[in-house]
Parts: sequence; structure tokens; C-alpha cells
Amino acid sequence: MSLVLEPRPPVTTAVEGGGAFPVRRIFCVGRNYADHAREMGADPDKEPPFFFTAWAEMIAADGDEIAYPPATQNYHFEAELVVAIGKGGRDIAVSHAMDHVFGYACGLDMTRRDLQTEAKKQGRPWDVAKNVEQSKPLGPIRRADGFDPARGRIALSLNGETRQEASLSDMIWPVADVIACLSRFYRIEPGDLIYTGTPAGVGAVRPGDTVQVEIEGLPSLTVTIGGPAKD
Repeated sequence: MSLVLEPRPPVTTAVEGGGAFPVRRIFCVGRNYADHAREMGADPDKEPPFFFTAWAEMIAADGDEIAYPPATQNYHFEAELVVAIGKGGRDIAVSHAMDHVFGYACGLDMTRRDLQTEAKKQGRPWDVAKNVEQSKPLGPIRRADGFDPARGRIALSLNGETRQEASLSDMIWPVADVIACLSRFYRIEPGDLIYTGTPAGVGAVRPGDTVQVEIEGLPSLTVTIGGPAKD
């Protein structure tokens, strides 16, 4: 059977030391740091982990200029630890969850906050706020060996000024728990990425801003904010 349209090439992202990681799906964890949950008006003591998704095409690379998207006046940064899945599975036990990890990277979950706030008020999905072109910048993936996702500093600077700073140990749901929980809803597959949530201190960007994410033990991620998105 012949294709009636030319297929898009696969989405890949860089691996430290060489090679490319093929991105399949993006899963994001909501409110996984207590202080951020509180700044968003939620009670972190009452909520199990929850997830939303984004398309692989939303990935941007370290060093990219990302467009300021349409339909928002309040585009926010969110620094995150990203988990790259290398082995599939379903109903994974917490004790075996880390066997499924290929590596880790610094990430950004950029958010049209005004659209998210309105969606929350109306009880609607967050897709137009979160699933945005170039809204999931990702640094080079470091292979899992030797990296501890349960400790170490995570920080974000905006134009050289620190705006977010916490420890990975502050996550409400550690990486193993997140993988185990997600695998009860979906069969996770090689190529999946999990954005594990952001600390407190999120804020808005403007065209011309430089955003840098640093996580102790991982390659950093830096992007600049460009002008309005254009075809």
C-alpha cells in the first residue's frame, strides 16, 4: 500500500557522547513539588500523581530560539527533570521501575498560563496551554548510569537571575513511583519521555529572554525566546 502523504521524519533528541534518542511520546506530571502545587492553589497532600501529554513534535533542542506562541500574554517557564524510557512495560512495580530508564535530561515545560488558568476555571483540558510548538525544550540526555534522580540541585535562571531553585529530593512522587503509576494507565514504551514536574517560582518570559535550566549531574539546557511564531 502506498502512502498518500509524505510521512514526517522521526523526532530525535541528542544523547550525550553521541547518538540520537527517538522520541515517541511525552508524558508530564502535574504538581510534583509541594511549593509549586501551593503557588498554583492546590493542596499537595491530597493529590496522587496525575499526567497530561504532549506530541513529540513539541521538542526543541539546547541552544534553540523558541518562538513566542500566539493567543497568550503570559507564557511561563517551568524547569523539570526529564526521564527517557529505554525499556517498555505495563503495571511496573516500583522496585523494578528504574530498570526501564535509559537516561535523564534537563527540560522545560513552557506553558500558556493565561489559557491554563481559564481552562481550570471552566473544568476543561489543558491541551492548548501545554501542547504548544517548541514548548518542550530538552537538553542532551545523559545515560542513567551514575546519576541519582532523587538528589541534587535543580535551578532555572532568567537572563542570569535565579528564579527557580530546589532539590530533586523535594519531589512529592520520586521517579520510580512516577513510572510505576504511569504504567498502570499506559504501556510505557522505549522513546517515551516523562517530564517530572517543576519547583516553585514559575514566571513569565518575553521575546529576547534567555532561559537556562541546570540540574546537578546533567548537561544544562539553554534557550532564547524569539518573536511571535511564524510559518
